[in-house]
Amino acid sequence: MDTDRKDQGATAKGVTSPLDAEITRTECKECGAAVFGLNGRFACTLCGWCNHWSQGLSELPTAEDDPDYPGA
Repeated sequence: MDTDRKDQGATAKGVTSPLDAEITRTECKECGAAVFGLNGRFACTLCGWCNHWSQGLSELPTAEDDPDYPGA
């Protein structure tokens, strides 16, 4: 286990740690190109297509989870 990482275990509840992120692949729904993304969220650099954020494999953090959130 790498103990030198400052951000280890510093993710919000229910949010995938960067160390646990999964690289996923799909076919672009517009132009058919191979598209790679993180945790099921994709954006095609050839035509600009992207899937909706809710189609990902994990929950996204809320604004309150951001350490720079002005209300914190």
